[in-house]
Amino acid sequence: MALTYSTSLALGTPAPDFALPDADGKVVRLSDLKGAPALLVMFICNHCPYVQHVRYCVADLAREYQKKGIRVVAINSNDVTRYPADSAPLMKEEAKLAGYSFPYLLDEKQDVAKKYYAACTPEFYVFDKQQKLTYHGRLDGSSPGNNVPATGEELRAALDATLAGKSAAAVQKPSMGCNIKWKPGNEPEYAR
Repeated sequence: MALTYSTSLALGTPAPDFALPDADGKVVRLSDLKGAPALLVMFICNHCPYVQHVRYCVADLAREYQKKGIRVVAINSNDVTRYPADSAPLMKEEAKLAGYSFPYLLDEKQDVAKKYYAACTPEFYVFDKQQKLTYHGRLDGSSPGNNVPATGEELRAALDATLAGKSAAAVQKPSMGCNIKWKPGNEPEYAR
């Protein structure tokens, strides 16, 4: 595990396009998620202790905001050959265990992670109804071992502001977690 912080993606950036399969092979496209008042895209995986620390909070937050019309999707971009704990069959198990109510997609080629400038897991992106970025940062100040409970307060504030048509916080703290497990030779320049 290499502690990594998220990189910066400019606010106002349109959501990068994707078409990715879930653990059952069903393809979900960004275009399938249009028309919502907001969109939450997150990069997670199965084995990262930072994701494991917040997974139930993330699941609860997603269910709460899906009731408000927000669309939610999670993407796993790790190299599943070198990290088989993140394979599609185990993604399906993890989604059930954690109580995920949203599509959990596999970015096998890692192209989508690169489009989003994703660097770590977990990493959170909020887009408005035009699918323009309003927030890119962390869930909250909780991390394994710091005794701060996972509440999702920073991500919740960003979602609430986006739903209200307001700007999210001007200062957005980066996500912190395990680095995305890039395939050999596939690590992008921004992640070096």
